[in-house]
Amino acid sequence: MSYRRDHRSSKSALFDGLDNLEEGGIRASSSFSHDVKDHDNGKAIESLHDRVAFLKRLTGDIHDEVESHNRMLDRMGNGMDATRGIMSGTMGRFKKVFEKKSNRKMCTLVMAFVVSFLIIYYLFRMLRYVRG
Repeated sequence: MSYRRDHRSSKSALFDGLDNLEEGGIRASSSFSHDVKDHDNGKAIESLHDRVAFLKRLTGDIHDEVESHNRMLDRMGNGMDATRGIMSGTMGRFKKVFEKKSNRKMCTLVMAFVVSFLIIYYLFRMLRYVRG
């Protein structure tokens, strides 16, 4: 079959040449234009192949980045769950402390001492700033 195609193309090239001579113009033969088109198509295919290879590398890099972010988010979620457990235990203890009247008075007394300590510390710091 390729022999027939080659035979036909050579015939058309022969007759194209005669037509050119008869018309007095110079025109590219169809086999030459066919070769040029094949060459252009080959270049276009190579260009597309390069682009596809680039996109494959790019999507591979994106996939790796997404996987690493998913692992990081999983670790962060596990850390948040652990922190939530610790905080719920702490809040449970605070509830127990505030449920009893005597414990509430003790917490109020401790908070008063902490606040008074912070006020005294702030006053001494301001006094040292004024002198210095």
